[in-house]
Amino acid sequence: MTELFGTDGIRGIAGQALTAELALEVGKAAGLVLGKNQGSCLIGTDTRESANMLEAALATGLMSMGMDVTLVGVIPTPGIAYLTRTLNYTCGVVISASHNPYNYNGIKFFSQDGYKLPDQVEEELEDYLLKRKEFPENTENFGHLTLDPSLAKQYTRYLQSLCPHKLSGLKIALDCGNGALSKIALYVLTSLGANVFALNTNPNGKNINLDCGSTNPKVIQNLVLSKEADLGFSFDGDADRIIAVDEEGRIVDGDHILAICAHHLHQKDQLNGGVVGTLMSNLGLKKYLESIDVDFIEAKVGDRYVLEEMRDKGYVLGGEQSGHIIFTDYNTTGDGLATGLHLIEVMLESQKPLSYLNDLMTTYPQVLVNARVLDRKKKDYLADEVLEKAIEALKKKYEDRGRIVIRPSGTEPLIRVMIEGTDLVEMQEDAQVLADLIQKQLGGE
Repeated sequence: MTELFGTDGIRGIAGQALTAELALEVGKAAGLVLGKNQGSCLIGTDTRESANMLEAALATGLMSMGMDVTLVGVIPTPGIAYLTRTLNYTCGVVISASHNPYNYNGIKFFSQDGYKLPDQVEEELEDYLLKRKEFPENTENFGHLTLDPSLAKQYTRYLQSLCPHKLSGLKIALDCGNGALSKIALYVLTSLGANVFALNTNPNGKNINLDCGSTNPKVIQNLVLSKEADLGFSFDGDADRIIAVDEEGRIVDGDHILAICAHHLHQKDQLNGGVVGTLMSNLGLKKYLESIDVDFIEAKVGDRYVLEEMRDKGYVLGGEQSGHIIFTDYNTTGDGLATGLHLIEVMLESQKPLSYLNDLMTTYPQVLVNARVLDRKKKDYLADEVLEKAIEALKKKYEDRGRIVIRPSGTEPLIRVMIEGTDLVEMQEDAQVLADLIQKQLGGE
């Protein structure tokens, strides 16, 4: 992770940390580093009210350095990854802050082959943005701007092609989070024959992720139960993650989705080795994969690091508990609706309800508590003697009956405290005590 780029691009409160001026400079830097004063860039956004401001500034910066720019409009993050690589754009950009509130926004890049930028390329961009490296003067050969919202339809057709089965008779509940899938998800699933019940499909610029979406699963749980649906899907703002719900109203998180899909692909001899998760993956996933003789590789938190391990090992399946699931046979990033379609495929081909598949893996009790800290201090928790002693004492306490993971968030001013073990009440108390201490030590001046 570099200084300006987190695990998922540049992110901050729009107009404060993430200004139009910064977006302009980012565009200039990308035009030089990625485009070499030529080439083409595809830009998509989610539904935040600040999207157009940042989109205009970024596009201006790119064009000032000679790059042609195509604006797609509202489209899921995986849609930009897919279109960038299949239509041979020099790079792709998504303006989104994923699951964060509407006042946040972000800028994340994809390379020509649809992958997120490696650290060394982000460091080159930061040479211009942070070290104030001079931009060369350009007085001719400016880039051109094209608006092409029809490209979203091309991505929609790709999603439809992923499902080899008719979904007639299947009742599916959706919570689109007032985000980038608000129109596409309903259309794709109904076009395949499903009976769909959808909520939060009317974005207004400020209601994205507001008490809905993948970080608020109660909404989709209640909808599944009230409509007696066969399953439900809940997406985040840019739709690269999914949280599913079975017909009993129980959550099917990313770890369970990985277990279900790994089992299915392994049976069909299509898994190609193993599965990549992260250090936050539940111990139950590792135990289940071990029981079916499938290797598990632990990557750093962040779907970009999961993908790096997948590419290195040649694995086709990986993901995070939060619902970023990557199938490299289909795309180069997590795709919420594509993952949902794969879950449906497993259900139909196995002739099992999602509740049965959900029980393949047994979840070990896990507690996650966030400590809010000053952003500039979140990397300093190991340098604080008080925190170092407290963390070591807690790790020693759980060394024979669980595990402790402490990590700074890559996208928010938070330090996450995760404890996994057997006694839920004790774990909650211990995690809260440590989180409170971290906040006391690093949360103020």
